[in-house]
Amino acid sequence: MQKERSQVTGMSCAACSAAVERSVKKLEGLQTVQVNLLRNTMDVEYDSSVLSSEAIVAAVEQAGYGATLQGDKTAPQPTSSAAEDSREKQKAIRIRLAVSFGFLLPLFYISMGHMMGWPLPHFFHGTQNALMLAFTQMLLCLPIWYVNRKYFIGGFGSLFRGNPNMDSLIALGSSAAMVYGIWAIYHIGWGLGHGDLAMVEHYRMDLYFEASGMILTLITVGKLMEERSKGHTSDALSRLMDLSPPTANVLRGGVEQTLPAAQVVVGDIVVVRPGQSVPVDGIVCKGSSWVDESAITGESVPVEKTEGDTVTSATLNTAGYLEIRAIRVGSDTTLSQIIQLVEDAGASKAPIARLADRISGVFVPIVLSIALLATVAWLLAGKDLGFAISCGIAVLVVSCPCALGLATPTAIMVGTGRGAEQGILFRSAEVLENTRQIDTVVLDKTGTITEGKPRVTDLVPATGVGSDQLIALAAALEQPSEHPLG
Repeated sequence: MQKERSQVTGMSCAACSAAVERSVKKLEGLQTVQVNLLRNTMDVEYDSSVLSSEAIVAAVEQAGYGATLQGDKTAPQPTSSAAEDSREKQKAIRIRLAVSFGFLLPLFYISMGHMMGWPLPHFFHGTQNALMLAFTQMLLCLPIWYVNRKYFIGGFGSLFRGNPNMDSLIALGSSAAMVYGIWAIYHIGWGLGHGDLAMVEHYRMDLYFEASGMILTLITVGKLMEERSKGHTSDALSRLMDLSPPTANVLRGGVEQTLPAAQVVVGDIVVVRPGQSVPVDGIVCKGSSWVDESAITGESVPVEKTEGDTVTSATLNTAGYLEIRAIRVGSDTTLSQIIQLVEDAGASKAPIARLADRISGVFVPIVLSIALLATVAWLLAGKDLGFAISCGIAVLVVSCPCALGLATPTAIMVGTGRGAEQGILFRSAEVLENTRQIDTVVLDKTGTITEGKPRVTDLVPATGVGSDQLIALAAALEQPSEHPLG
C-alpha cells in the first residue's frame, strides 16, 4: 500500500472537505482518505498497482478543488513554510478587512444613522433624493463585493457543481440582498418618474445594501480568526523542528566539513562539540560527555555518554567532544518521528469530529431548502416580496456552519500543538478525546512537572560547623567536579 499526502486548495468549510472525500472515495484501489480542513491536506492510502497519484489529483480537481502532491506521507513536512504561508494569508485577509470596514462604516452611517438620530447631508434628505441615497449605498458596497469576490466565485462554483458549501450560503445571502437592492433602485426610479411617492418611500427604507456588505465583512473576520488558529499550531511545530540544528560537522576522508543536516547519510561520522545540538541519531565512536536529553525524554539531569552509547537527535552536548556514527538521519530520526506523530495527531479525526463532518456534509443543502421554504411561505402568507426575501436571507446568513466544521479540528490541532510544546505527545485525536476519562497520572522521572533545574534551597550545618565554612567546603569539592549536580 502506498501512502501519500497532498495539499488541497480551494476548501473553505466542512462541506468542501466532505466533497473532496466523496470524490476520491469513488476511485477503485483506494484504501483510506482523510481530508484535514485546517491544514488543507489530504492523506491517502491506496494500491499503487491499481490506482495512481495522478488519478487521485484528477478526482480532487473534478470536485472543483486543486491538489498538489507532497510525496510520501512519512516524510517530514515543511512546517516552517506552512507557518510562513499562514502569515501571508493573514496579511491578505487583513487588507480585505481594512477595505471592507473602510466602506462598511460610512455605508452603515448613511443607511442606519437616521435611526440613531445622526445627521445626514442635505442631499440625502427627503423622498425626492431617494435615488441619490440608494445609488450612494450601492457604490459604497461595490468595493466590499470586489475585495471579497472569492466568496462568490467559490460559492456559486460549488453550487453549480452540485456540492454547495459555506461559501454558497454566503454568496447566496449577499447576492440576494444585493439583487433586491438593485430591484429597489429600479422601483424608486419608476416611482419618481410616475409620481408614485408611496412606492419611493417604501423601497427607500428597504435597500439591504448594508446587509450584503456586513455579511461579507463579518465572515472575513471569522476567516482571519481561523487563519490565526492555523498559524499558532504551525508555529508550535516549527519550534519543535528548530530543536534540530540546520547544519552538521561531518568527517569525510579525514576532513571535517560543515554540511546541511539533510545531506548527512547513514554511516557518516558527525562531530559534536560542547554547546552544540546532535543533528542525527547515532552511536558515540569517540569521546565522552554529558548530554542534555530533556527535550526528548523530559529527564532534567544530563546523561553521561561514552564510546558505544547511543545519542538522539535534538539533544544537547554540554561538556566534552564527541564523534558520532549516524545510524538514523532525516525523516528517520527520533525528532522527525515525534514531529510526524504530532502532525498525524493534529490531522486525524476524533469520533466527535467525524460526527460533525457527517452533519456538515448535509447541512448546506438543508439550509438552502429551509431558506427557500421560508421565502415561499411568507409570500403565500400575503407578505410582500421584500419581507419574504429578507426572511430567506436571514436563514442563509445565520446558518453558516463555520463553527460546526471548524470547532473540532481547531481544538484538536491547538491541543496537540500545545501538548507538544509541553512535552506531551498524543498518538491520535481519539486519544486526546479520551483523556477526559483519565483519573490518575503516574510520573517516573524527576523534572516532568518540576523545573528540572536543581538548586540549593536550605543550608543545615552540623553542630560545630558554621554556614560560611560549610559553603567554602562545598565550593572546594564542586570546583574540579564535572558531575551536573556538582
